[in-house]
Amino acid sequence: MRWLVLLLGLLPHGAWAGQVIANRTLPAGTVIAATDVSPAGDGPGDAGDVAQVVGQQLRVMVYQGRRIDPSALTAPTLVGRNQIVTLTYEKSALRIEAEGRALSAGSVGQIVRVMNNASRVTVSGRVAPDGTVIVQQH
Repeated sequence: MRWLVLLLGLLPHGAWAGQVIANRTLPAGTVIAATDVSPAGDGPGDAGDVAQVVGQQLRVMVYQGRRIDPSALTAPTLVGRNQIVTLTYEKSALRIEAEGRALSAGSVGQIVRVMNNASRVTVSGRVAPDGTVIVQQH
């Protein structure tokens, strides 16, 4: 049993935790900025680790001085539930835009349901990087 504890103690701890540390207490839902985190060690890849974390959104609260686990990160939410969004339909030279209300939250590339405010019809569409919802014909 002692050799198992010794063996676990010799393993690199970086494999178990994230490579960046929170500079302040970060609540769940925070989109991480460069000033919110710092490298955890003096390794050569630390600047790259910080760059990978910046712009991501936290799923859980992280306290000051704690490592940020990669599983606690997600793509930032662009469309919130009940948010007014622009619905876009494109086919060849035709482009139709309408206003709608998002029925669920979503990140870039996710499919969300949106209710068209004018017709009250519910449609599904993919969230674009600019926050619009692109509707495709089935």
